Amino acid sequence: MISKIYKELIKKKEVNQKSLAVLIDPDENKDPKIIGEIVQKALKARVDYFFVGGSLLLDPDVAPVIKNIKKISAIPVISFPGSNLHVNFDADAILLLSLISGRNPEYLIGQLVPVADIIKKSRVETISTGYILIDGGKSTSVSYISFTNPIPNDKPDLVTSTALAGELLGLKLIYLEAGSGATIPVPESIIKSVRKVVDIPLIVGGGVNSTEKVLRAMRAGADLIVIGNHLEKSPEFLTEISGIKEEYNQSLNIH
Repeated sequence: MISKIYKELIKKKEVNQKSLAVLIDPDENKDPKIIGEIVQKALKARVDYFFVGGSLLLDPDVAPVIKNIKKISAIPVISFPGSNLHVNFDADAILLLSLISGRNPEYLIGQLVPVADIIKKSRVETISTGYILIDGGKSTSVSYISFTNPIPNDKPDLVTSTALAGELLGLKLIYLEAGSGATIPVPESIIKSVRKVVDIPLIVGGGVNSTEKVLRAMRAGADLIVIGNHLEKSPEFLTEISGIKEEYNQSLNIH
């Protein structure tokens, strides 16, 4: 399979170029009209990727959401499956998540085993991802569904060691997640600590609900920032943070 998206992420990381992704949870956004509005805003804001998925997904059929996005946009769509029921091959790539912050074997590898052969034969780009849940100040669906506890947000050394272990095991991405609607985003100290020790691209999401928080995450070392349900409360936020990303990336070319 052609690792187009991963190669793009690696190339951007090498020159410190930052990216933005919009996370669409099919449980919350199935209406084609609403999805269309989100996609149009993303196109204007020059968003780099769409993530589609979630930890619960009451309806496992995410195909309509992915197809609706791809009808009106050329922005790559990355499937973000919370379980093997949510794997979809209409996407441009699949993040194969391993919840390495927990110790539940079902979410470390168990969910992948039944669909591994199907995924391999699909030829869809797959990106193995170390998913690290960090305390974001409120309980999350991920923690409840996976029977795992988030890592305390004042333990950067523990997060760093976990991320490094994931890289040494051969995972291609590290995803630091504070959870949907987090009141506390992933701390800068944790992002900086992880960035210092891992060489693979670093994704950060959860509670990133202001331009200041986006900029802090970028400066701390996040390669890709994921924005989710805050867009429903503040639609103009996407334009604002896109401007932050463009300014940051352009500043690198100036120096």
